[in-house]
Amino acid sequence: MAKVIIGATMSLDGFMSDRNGDVSRLYPDLEALHRTEMLQEEIRATGAVVMGRRTYDMAEGDVTDYEYQVPIFVLTHHVPEKGAKREYDQLTLTFVTDGIESAIKQAKAAAGDKEVMVVGGANTAQQCLRAGLVDEIHIGIVPVLFGEGLRFFEPFANEQMQLERARVFESPTRTDLWFRIIR
Repeated sequence: MAKVIIGATMSLDGFMSDRNGDVSRLYPDLEALHRTEMLQEEIRATGAVVMGRRTYDMAEGDVTDYEYQVPIFVLTHHVPEKGAKREYDQLTLTFVTDGIESAIKQAKAAAGDKEVMVVGGANTAQQCLRAGLVDEIHIGIVPVLFGEGLRFFEPFANEQMQLERARVFESPTRTDLWFRIIR
């Protein structure tokens, strides 16, 4: 059965975007990040993606250059009137309006033996954590300070969640940490 992994990039002080919603300082060289063996390995291991609507909207429906060319399940309250600009053989978009449990269930079915990656949304990640649907957390930490903005971790019911460090990857522009959730 597919593992569910939350993936996010944040500032050293724990923000996923600055106070204006800008994420550009977290990705100073996207091309270099795409070339890392760490990301290439993650892409090969991923069978499906769950993302929040805001993350989908940030790409304006254009998935042509998205690194994960797999089925994507977008968690939303309302399906957008205008669909994606382009889909490929492996990449399909499904808008899920009946909650995080449904999105994860559909993504696991699509992923088969591969992993389900939950990307780019603090709210979506927090819903997964609250529902106990997460097996691992992958955090990329970039050495910038925002001071305020959108926090990835907010207080929630399982504040006593136990984590075990699984892996560390260091590069010149970021440090990536993986943690398994101990059940």
